[in-house]
Amino acid sequence: MILIADSGSSKCSWRLISENGDSSAIYTSGINPFFRTTTSIYDELLLKLRPFSNAGVKGIFFYGSGIINDEKASIIRLALQKLFSDARIELYSDVVAAARSIFGTSKGIACIIGTGSNACLYDGEKVVAGISPLGFILGDESSGAVLGRKLLGDYFKEVMPVSLREKFENKYRLTREEALQRVYKAEKPNHFLATFAPFLSEEIASEYAQNLVRTSLTEFFERNVTKIPGYSSFQIGFVGSIAFHFKALVLEICSNYQMNCISILQEPMEGLVKYHRENNN
Repeated sequence: MILIADSGSSKCSWRLISENGDSSAIYTSGINPFFRTTTSIYDELLLKLRPFSNAGVKGIFFYGSGIINDEKASIIRLALQKLFSDARIELYSDVVAAARSIFGTSKGIACIIGTGSNACLYDGEKVVAGISPLGFILGDESSGAVLGRKLLGDYFKEVMPVSLREKFENKYRLTREEALQRVYKAEKPNHFLATFAPFLSEEIASEYAQNLVRTSLTEFFERNVTKIPGYSSFQIGFVGSIAFHFKALVLEICSNYQMNCISILQEPMEGLVKYHRENNN
């Protein structure tokens, strides 16, 4: 049996795949090594994954945000080794999860547009090219955090149309002081900013919302996708809530760049299950 994990900073989805192909799902809080310690990870998993720990798990494939090098990966690996001492453990970044989920063993450009954003060229086995996402201050174009940042800026600077400003005010009741506190003083400002992205989805029929999202998606392509050598010769696919909920605009921008989009997934787990079943690992 194998155990697959797909983790962001706020939520981690787990799937146990038995030898006959059946699967069981469980969810824990997010496991990002930038925000968690080995001890806190182990303590939570001991409670949440105890039923799996005696299930004969032979392989664990953990995909997650924040896994950027061996040092960060080891924070998670040590917790998993303590709980599953006999299992082979492999850890990969979230962009590898997106690539395997979309393309399996084929090549293409895999993109993540969720709370954050990223893009890479995948050769069917590994990531071979990509641009650093740089986070929501310097990068993460078209992510939920960046869309929320732009939306809040337009609201407080009165750039947003009056009719939408009134709707935004009635929906969130947010003062400038509260916004500044959450963005500049509190933890995880990217998650706070991303909570406003659904407002754009609700008002996507408006010219303002369409232009904001369309401009942001174009920035994502210009600053990430087009930096991949020969980008237009590859198929492209997307994973993430922003890409999924703004699917029509994503497809429009793909067409503008003459790229063939083969898939837009809200989450990568089903594709990862398929990948590991087909590759027997």
